[in-house]
Amino acid sequence: MDKKLINAYLALAVVCVVWGTTYFAMRIGVETFPAFLFSAIRQISAGGLLLLLLPLFGIKISISRRDITRQFVAGTLMIAFGNGLVGWAERYIPSGLAALIVSVMPVYVVLIGYVSGVDRKAVNMHLIVGLLLGCVGVGLIFRDNLADLANANYLYGVLAAFFACFCWAAGTVYTKHKPSSATTLVNVAFQLTSGGLVLLIASAFFDDFTRLNSVSSDSLWALVYLTLFGSLASYGCFLYALKHLPSGLASVYAYFNPFIALLLGYFFLDERLTWLTAVALLVTLSGVYFINRSYRIKKLKT
Repeated sequence: MDKKLINAYLALAVVCVVWGTTYFAMRIGVETFPAFLFSAIRQISAGGLLLLLLPLFGIKISISRRDITRQFVAGTLMIAFGNGLVGWAERYIPSGLAALIVSVMPVYVVLIGYVSGVDRKAVNMHLIVGLLLGCVGVGLIFRDNLADLANANYLYGVLAAFFACFCWAAGTVYTKHKPSSATTLVNVAFQLTSGGLVLLIASAFFDDFTRLNSVSSDSLWALVYLTLFGSLASYGCFLYALKHLPSGLASVYAYFNPFIALLLGYFFLDERLTWLTAVALLVTLSGVYFINRSYRIKKLKT
């Protein structure tokens, strides 16, 4: 197997594990910290730190104006609208539910790729089954939380998580089909920084800064963890995997993240875990499996 391909799978393995813990850490972080400001500090710190470290490792920071624009678009979609909105949503919904909603992301990737025309692979039975299972999974997610939707804040949190999932999927497709000539780590730095700046602007309009008077040490430690591991390390791994693997396959981390997030939320945050939640997870992830299976079938035929 090609060395780059091996590294891509290893990078994807890091994403599968670490990103599963980020929902738990974000829930702790935004509990006492203004949500958009929390994410803005996290992403700008990670991007800025990476820009400082790259020259020390002999990596030249070289990127064209066109690629800066592309990284800004990707950073806005995935970092600001995607990751940032999930953090905001977790003020109102359990971290496990947020992870479960985001697990639908591969379905969005396929639909966006097909509708936009950038990835209109031949339709096969695996793809159809996968999309149908994904839709059933979404229905079960709503069914399991139907009573809670009467709470306006809870409803806004759920809708924000679904919109964040869509934006992340759009950013994934955009990044895959609008590649940058710059190195992966340079792209990571610019995406994190640009997404963080958008979040900083959002913070000025939507955050309640009086919450800064009661920020806990747990929230600060969560911020450190998410900056170093959730953003700096894992996001670089994700972009590397996305560059060397099909976008549908690179999104396979969606299999593992909700399992980890649901278990951490259940054991450490006393979040509810029902049999219907488990069914929704299994159905959704079965849909992800069939979608990724359709990619492998396409690859064998080409």
